[in-house]
Amino acid sequence: MWKNVMVACIVFVGFFYAIPNLFGEDYAVQIVATRGAEVTVATQSTVNDILASKNIAMKRSELKNGQLLVRVMDGDQQLLAREAIAAALGDKYTVALNLAPATPKWLEAMGGSPMKLGLDLRGGVYFLMEVKMDEAVRKMTESKMADFRTDLRGERIRYAGIRESAKGIEIKFRDAENLAKAERFLKSRDNDMVFTDTSSGGNYFLIANLSDNYLKQIKEDALQQNITTIRNRVNELGVAEPVVQRQGAERIIVQLPGVQDTARAKKILGATASIEFRMVDEKADAAAIASGRVSPNSQVYDRRQGGKVALYKEVMLSGIHIQGAQPSFDEYSRPQVSINLDSKGGSIFSNVTKDNIGKPMATLFIEYKDNGAKNPDGSIKLEKIEEVISVATIQARLGRNFVITGLDHSESQNLALLLRAGALIAPVVIVEERTIGPSLGAENIQNGVQAMIWGLAVVLIFMLVYYRAFGLIANLALTANLVMVVGVMSMIPGAVLTLPGIAGMVLTVGMAVDGNVLIYERIREELRNGRSVQQAIHDGYANAFSTIADANITTFMTALILFSVGTGAVKGFAVTLMIGIATSMFTAIVGTRAIVNAVWGGKRVKKLSI
Repeated sequence: MWKNVMVACIVFVGFFYAIPNLFGEDYAVQIVATRGAEVTVATQSTVNDILASKNIAMKRSELKNGQLLVRVMDGDQQLLAREAIAAALGDKYTVALNLAPATPKWLEAMGGSPMKLGLDLRGGVYFLMEVKMDEAVRKMTESKMADFRTDLRGERIRYAGIRESAKGIEIKFRDAENLAKAERFLKSRDNDMVFTDTSSGGNYFLIANLSDNYLKQIKEDALQQNITTIRNRVNELGVAEPVVQRQGAERIIVQLPGVQDTARAKKILGATASIEFRMVDEKADAAAIASGRVSPNSQVYDRRQGGKVALYKEVMLSGIHIQGAQPSFDEYSRPQVSINLDSKGGSIFSNVTKDNIGKPMATLFIEYKDNGAKNPDGSIKLEKIEEVISVATIQARLGRNFVITGLDHSESQNLALLLRAGALIAPVVIVEERTIGPSLGAENIQNGVQAMIWGLAVVLIFMLVYYRAFGLIANLALTANLVMVVGVMSMIPGAVLTLPGIAGMVLTVGMAVDGNVLIYERIREELRNGRSVQQAIHDGYANAFSTIADANITTFMTALILFSVGTGAVKGFAVTLMIGIATSMFTAIVGTRAIVNAVWGGKRVKKLSI
């Protein structure tokens, strides 16, 4: 009895979580606050009034987790609603088209939700992005140069200059004694660098290069941090069920199901905006700045307000320590960005400002843009834009919270969004872009479902004709298996059904019945050998189990490797295949045995319909 109850409960749970997939989806408009605003009940009321004034019929609006989801009747009204809401709310909110599950509230309250559909089934935008690793290496090289200056000064080792050359980081000394001291000190302190003495003819040089292992680690860290940052930016866009994953050593795949505003998505995802805080070189006069002849430790930059300024190359604080950023206004209604640093950044900034009270510090804005230019090797060449947006005198010691001025209203909002989502450690370029319309996704679903129905029908007919009553039991188990696959896919938060995933489900239909074929053939064999009906059933299930287990375990291991190594379509196929193998083992062995025991168990049966 307890086994039968267990089987019934498991099948019921599978059917329950599969039910939400019957209700389809509603056309919806999603409103997310991205400009320092907040989506509130008042926002919801305003949106409802806007739609009513435009005669746009609304199914319902839901305010949840700081996001407003408005469901409308069809696609045409969805477009009209998006335009009306966006025009009324302004640029403080992101208004995006979406498709929302039409699951009843009572079912949602019990945890029921439909399967998440991939890009090829739902429609949306696909980006293949490439990380420019040379910029990540350049940033690390500049950071190492700054560290060398600080460390050598701290050890009172005199050097003539530090600069980047074709050979690496070149540290010049006036005598061999200081070079030897510096080499010993730096080698003991920094295992990530390779130091080489290239002194000759009275010129004393120490060349430092990034080691191969460290170079590899820099690139890996750049890719992983960019993936995290892009995920944060996708969240800022308010996209439901996005996919952000790596492809190879330098590329990132971004899939945004349901998104149709590709221009905004490209702008936010690909934008590489960051800031650096540097001290102003007060020793550089106007003539030197105009001619560009400043000290080797300084560099001339354009000011946004006009003119030029010389800044020290050493970065006092970079954007990677920014934890929060919100656009706001000062007492004179001028736009500004309020910055909140992490604990490490706050400590660094506190020490920097404490030691430089009364001195000017500049905020350097850095951005990379793809203007269509190409490098000699055919790769995309990015234009680097650097400009000083503000220069302010440090009046007192600053901590984790401060403001940036010198921006207009639009710039302050965009900078706050990008800094809040995180600065890309290296710029990215979109090397491939695909837009899949919802109609094509619907056609894919229709074709996939038809393939599944025809495949299932052929198998059901064969089993019924060939195995008769036992074939009917196998068909019940096969149908339950398919429903349970859908139920498990709906239960797993990260599972996404793709077109190859449907192929995996079709394959599961054929594989699921293999177990029943093996069991039934063993039962037939036992009957031919003169076993009683009950003994034949028992031996058939017992003897076939090891064969079924071996076959399914090896297939599951292969699917697991596909899931671990593969990307995109391969992963979608592997997920449904693994789930299908697990559920088919349950339905083919445990499920059918429960039905067979209920029909023939404990009875004197002289002949089986098999």
